[in-house]
Amino acid sequence: MSFSSEIKEELSKLNNLKDKQAVYYELVGYLITKNTKVEKKVKFSTENEFNINRFNKLLNNMGIKYKIEMQGNFYVITFSKPENLINCSFKSNYVAFNKTDEMEDKDIRALLRGAFMGSGLVSEPSSTYHLEINFSNLENLLIIRDFMKKYNITAKTLNRNGSIALYIKEGEDISNFLACIGASGAMLKFEEIRVIKEARNNVNRMVNCEVANLNKTVNAATKQIEAIKKLKASKKFTNLSDELKEIAELRLKNPDASLIELGNMLKMPVGKSGVNYRLKKVMEIGKKIDDNKK
Repeated sequence: MSFSSEIKEELSKLNNLKDKQAVYYELVGYLITKNTKVEKKVKFSTENEFNINRFNKLLNNMGIKYKIEMQGNFYVITFSKPENLINCSFKSNYVAFNKTDEMEDKDIRALLRGAFMGSGLVSEPSSTYHLEINFSNLENLLIIRDFMKKYNITAKTLNRNGSIALYIKEGEDISNFLACIGASGAMLKFEEIRVIKEARNNVNRMVNCEVANLNKTVNAATKQIEAIKKLKASKKFTNLSDELKEIAELRLKNPDASLIELGNMLKMPVGKSGVNYRLKKVMEIGKKIDDNKK
């Protein structure tokens, strides 16, 4: 079962149908999404059985008579335009929601839940973070987006193949949205996956950083050893100061050592910057040998 279906299964079983006003707004949430079409009658279609089960309960609770049938893989519910949807209007091929300032918090959450159930989906959190709700009407989308903002949830708009979608990409926002609509079990699962995923990403970043630093150390050591060998081959090595000779010999004997480790090996230990300075001087002298050959 997909993560989207798990969420919708949980929401379909919520035992909160005694509050008539919340039921009303959840039903409206369904109706204002892309999967609802308005012709002579209202049609809602979905492939998800949990979706249709919840929608049936809402219609029954509101006393709306309907007909249900299968059309291919889709459940299709058809019913006459209800007269008791006081802040909705039936347009050509969609239901328009007329926003009101009198909605309570529980009603807004119910509206958001219905919208998600109506045409929402969530990608598998182990792969990527993406939640979207599809609409056929921009005004309805903007109303839902504004309600999301009340809960500090940031959603963006996407135009796709004649329809528009409201989508969320941030893991924290998706988690907050799931909690907001009552999918607490799915939210906990999402958070568990998100924590594990981010921990793995942090480990990978640390490993990649360490590998990069190791490669940088190896490359630098290789160039230093080449310069030292050139100095010895050209008999210029004996002209170096005692400090430069000492660090050069240590580098030849310890090609894998870090600058800090080399500094600790000196008779008079110095820090990383001191070792780096001495090796740079050795390499500069070695480069002069190459320049003189040109």
